[in-house]
Amino acid sequence: MKRLIQKILCAAPLFFLLSSCDKGFEEMNVDPNKYSEVIPEYMFTRALLDGVSTNFTGAAYLTIGQSMQHFATYKEVPAAGDKYFNFSYSTGNWNAYAGTGAGQGAIVSIRQVIDAVSTNPASVNKLSAARIWKAYVFHRLTDLYGDIPYFEAGKALSDKNYGPKYDTQQAIYADLLKELEQSIAAFDATKATFGSADLMFGGDVVKWKKFAYSLMLRLGMRLTEVDAATAKTWVEKAIAGGVILEDADRAVIAYVDGSQTASRNFIANGLLSTDYITPGGDNVEGGKFAKTLIDYLKNTKDPRLNVISIVWTSADGKTFTADTTTALQSGMPNAAYNNLPANFNTFSEPNPNTLLKYSAPLIVFGNAETNLLLAEASVRGWASGTTAATAYANAVRAGMRQWSLFGTGGAISEAKVNAYLALNPYKTGGTVAQQMEQIQTQKWVSLFLEDEYEIFANWRRTGYPVLTPTNYPGNLTGGKIPTRFVVPDSEETYNKTNFIEARTRQGGTNTLSSVVWWDK
Repeated sequence: MKRLIQKILCAAPLFFLLSSCDKGFEEMNVDPNKYSEVIPEYMFTRALLDGVSTNFTGAAYLTIGQSMQHFATYKEVPAAGDKYFNFSYSTGNWNAYAGTGAGQGAIVSIRQVIDAVSTNPASVNKLSAARIWKAYVFHRLTDLYGDIPYFEAGKALSDKNYGPKYDTQQAIYADLLKELEQSIAAFDATKATFGSADLMFGGDVVKWKKFAYSLMLRLGMRLTEVDAATAKTWVEKAIAGGVILEDADRAVIAYVDGSQTASRNFIANGLLSTDYITPGGDNVEGGKFAKTLIDYLKNTKDPRLNVISIVWTSADGKTFTADTTTALQSGMPNAAYNNLPANFNTFSEPNPNTLLKYSAPLIVFGNAETNLLLAEASVRGWASGTTAATAYANAVRAGMRQWSLFGTGGAISEAKVNAYLALNPYKTGGTVAQQMEQIQTQKWVSLFLEDEYEIFANWRRTGYPVLTPTNYPGNLTGGKIPTRFVVPDSEETYNKTNFIEARTRQGGTNTLSSVVWWDK
């Protein structure tokens, strides 16, 4: 499976050739360096990799990671989320619609896979997996941008549609949930799958169903503030269908520390190549862990602190050691500096023995999140068979166990997990608001770095964890934490009519302070 990652990244991104003339000139028009047809397996692998890695540094790290106060920076240029500057970082995810670089073109790739397998009844499992992955990629895009091209998106090659209309997020969500339900029902255990081209499940149909139901649970819960009745329907349907609960069913993509940059874990590669390059001293983008995150982990005596965080120590100022000692860990306040602070080297940053390993895995969807969603469903009265307290404890245990995937540096003993739960018991007797705060704040910790996009969406939906905004001079939001990504200016140039219609429909603005439909 790991070798396949390297193989697919070497393949040509486009698999179409121009039509030939006639009179035997066909061979003259054939490019020997390109395939003459779509290879669904290759394209599906590419769509998986591109779907998770789009614009990580600009979006998940600098914009969301800082605004959700996991990271901080003293510099102004990369302070999209720290000081609410530089909206351009948030435009990069639009590249999921098209492009040839790493993390770009996920929509085009998955559309091509769907087109290639949709007419063959024997490929029903491939089609279902592709439709589910399309839903995954699109839910991220619409959660970031609101109304976006959906029904007509990714059809520039197939239909020559270069100006797709924007669909409402409400209509998109309805179709995403429909796509998940239909895809689950269409799976046939007797038919072929993507096999080793499927980097998450190796073609396991049962696991794909659990992944789809888990995504349905996430999307259903997203509707709680705009349509509680519909939210309840889909949440109950997802729980009844069966979501990811066991470690063995987690959706995980493995990466390799190979010679090709694109075969490495894109999070580790992004952080190492853009910020945390040299131990000790300054960092390229001025980044460190945020005070909000480190203080919370220390105050709750969370053993994950020693897994994710280090401080560089040195006896001679030349040779540095990554020190995980709890007492040394200290977060940098958000928007507190505009020059290198004298104590910069005392602040915590990512652990090179876990987070910054090129071979680190990516947990696309884990059982920590599903159990926290079950806990919320229980509080709302939408889940039977489990209590919120049980689901919460299961989530904490799963969230700590998952770090063992990162090697010995990530292993957390059961004794430490038990001690954490004893110190931080679930607030069974608390108010609904108190229970929600505990559940959603735990999600802020459990999904740290692996899915900053979901943390951002969940914070906008629930308001938890409670974060204190910064108000750095000259910021772009008036001292408000960003709530939406900005659609690139190119859309107003190349798709003007549709773009303006969507912008008007969403309040007439296209800024970091705009809101999406479900954000009430």
